[in-house]
Amino acid sequence: MLYLILFICLVGIFILGITWLRVGLFNLSGKAMEQWLKKVTNTPVKGMLVGIIMTPILQSSGAVMVITVGLVAARVLAFPQTIGIILGTNIGTTFTLEFLSFNLSVLVIPFLVLGLICFFLQKTRWKSLGYVFVGFALIFAAMQAFEQLAVPFTQLPATQKLLLLLSDHFLYAFIVGIIMTACIQSSTVMTGIAMSFLSAHIFSLETGIAIMLGANIGTCITGLLASVGAGEEARLTAYAHIWLNVGGALLCMPFLSQLSLICQELSSNPETQLAHASVIFNLLSSILVLPVATKFGQFIIKIHGKKTIWN
Repeated sequence: MLYLILFICLVGIFILGITWLRVGLFNLSGKAMEQWLKKVTNTPVKGMLVGIIMTPILQSSGAVMVITVGLVAARVLAFPQTIGIILGTNIGTTFTLEFLSFNLSVLVIPFLVLGLICFFLQKTRWKSLGYVFVGFALIFAAMQAFEQLAVPFTQLPATQKLLLLLSDHFLYAFIVGIIMTACIQSSTVMTGIAMSFLSAHIFSLETGIAIMLGANIGTCITGLLASVGAGEEARLTAYAHIWLNVGGALLCMPFLSQLSLICQELSSNPETQLAHASVIFNLLSSILVLPVATKFGQFIIKIHGKKTIWN
């Protein structure tokens, strides 16, 4: 029970770190980004580039989706402009995972000290920077603690049964990724936990990839919730996000072993292998859809009933 409580506390610290990092970065650049978003999303390619840039800056594909849905609801953006942004957010979120794959635990104390110093300064910009530093410190500390906790946590009988089930049945790992991410509202946190367990050699890379694919779907709940009551085009944007991530994950599931072998050739570090798997999957799935982005948008409209958006 103690290990379970500690695990839940670490998840909370990780989420708090991601949230503070997101708040700080958004305060530093959010409004300027919204204005930029309005101007440069007139083609799917430009939209994708915007999504790629915005997501690592805001440290959340969900945050970008909420902004996008909000701008669609306010009629600043039209649904067709959002397809490229969605493709870009899927690629952009992989930068965070690559960053997390480095062992930066030595920066926890310096970042925490810098953040606390910034909190005592008067200017809002410095306080926002403080949120960024403390957010990074909490994330790195939680990642290190996850790795330390992984071995004793897996000695619990219930955990052993679950991990055995996940290792033997990738579909269950996929479903766990969906459900857990929908609950904690962050694919980065879910995949970060999987990376820590991989580093402790608790389960295979294929299991980690299956969890990551599930997390890509679970994160869609953020945009879906943001679209409630926001109008039909906003709802279509959320549906497009779901269709893209579900379709990509289902296409990738039969090739888990092949993707795992490729990533093992690229790196010997288990955390980096999972980060690379996320990059390869999201990059390929987005590039495959980009040439047919317009037709994909028309497909979403046809399936979900709106026929007057595309001119």
